[in-house]
Amino acid sequence: MKVLETDRLILRWLTTDDAAFILELLNEPAWIRYIGDKSVRTLDDAKNYILTGPMKMYSQFGFGLFLVERKEGSSPIGMCGLIKRDTLDNVDIGFAFLSRYQTQGYGFESASATLKYGHEQLDMERILAITSLDNRASSRLLEKIGMKYEGTIILYKEELKLFASEK
Repeated sequence: MKVLETDRLILRWLTTDDAAFILELLNEPAWIRYIGDKSVRTLDDAKNYILTGPMKMYSQFGFGLFLVERKEGSSPIGMCGLIKRDTLDNVDIGFAFLSRYQTQGYGFESASATLKYGHEQLDMERILAITSLDNRASSRLLEKIGMKYEGTIILYKEELKLFASEK
């Protein structure tokens, strides 16, 4: 199901047909460094990740992490979406892209559209974002889409930067 469209991108719900892409993305060095190793090593692991993560969140909340694909060629390049974690009071925005598609503006394009979607379509008053202390690229992107740095929090036994956007 298509959720959002920008000039160059389509953001849609993930399905188990996206398992090969998820397997590649979750094993990118940047994913493992900044997000964490999810132990997704096979196509079955990737399908399970999709079923128990994004697809479960779609059925519970109507949103989740969306697949980001380029309109040109319909190639999947990353994920961007809204996540409801038990450990945070508000929904947070998350994104990750294959390394070969980073620094081309896709993160900004998809994250700004997702933030707007959360505030305007889903009527979310406050949207958060978290990033590791040393992930400067993500911090810059969050500030570029209008999120404000609020300080650090401890989450999953790790100190993380906390950003927020108010409607």
